[in-house]
Amino acid sequence: MAPAIALTIAGSDSSGGAGIQADLKSFSALGVYGASVITAITAQNTHGVEAIEPVSPAMISAQIDAAFSDLDISAIKIGMVGGVEAIEAVAARLRHHLAARSTPIVLDPVMIAKSGDVLLPSEAISALRENLLPLASLLTPNLPEAADLLGIQQAKTHDELRNQGQALLALGPRHVLLKGGHAAGKTCTDLLLGEDEMALCAPRIHTKNTHGTGCSLSSAIAAGLASGMSMTKAIRQAHDWLHCAILAADDLNVGSGHGPVHHFHAMWSKA
Repeated sequence: MAPAIALTIAGSDSSGGAGIQADLKSFSALGVYGASVITAITAQNTHGVEAIEPVSPAMISAQIDAAFSDLDISAIKIGMVGGVEAIEAVAARLRHHLAARSTPIVLDPVMIAKSGDVLLPSEAISALRENLLPLASLLTPNLPEAADLLGIQQAKTHDELRNQGQALLALGPRHVLLKGGHAAGKTCTDLLLGEDEMALCAPRIHTKNTHGTGCSLSSAIAAGLASGMSMTKAIRQAHDWLHCAILAADDLNVGSGHGPVHHFHAMWSKA
């Protein structure tokens, strides 16, 4: 058996609901082998982030080199990367290893945790724009992240949302998936722009257990791409899978704050 392999480059979440841990769970739930590069260690739980310790750029580079020297990586997900030097290290090593191959990259511009804690310093936003957005096959910002990347106010109308998506495309990614979780209304709409376009709608689910939704969605998309799916098919699969994971989130009863989604809702017995 030679499984499809996806690589996540992100921070570690000690509560297991987001970051590297959520990425590996998402890969596994969708039948893909997961490898990882840790960019930062966080001390956090369902209530918030208590401490962050960055991994050195040299160690980040060494992890990337080790993974590519031995594994047949079919897709990459990038999440929390930390500061300017870490971003530059990730970009440099990916450009090196992907110079002669076409490997899809899903970039989730993690800036703020569910608890409101800042995960990306303001001075690193321009480094993210300049170094990683041009490498991305897909950029997956929520509405606040899209606005922060562009340095403007959060979109409030559909026209503003589409305009921001087009502005992000101009920065280099081939596709942009604008996530509508922060918008108002009974329906949550995600908008894909770029080489392929579509809108994905789902009823809004009322639960406090949504820790790690962004990480899980982007890694689920990467899993689909690693399996050979088209961009639109991978996004549809990930969207449907995450919707079910949120629907089942209250069954987990993990922590007393914002708990995680149920990555293994299709596998674990409710009993």
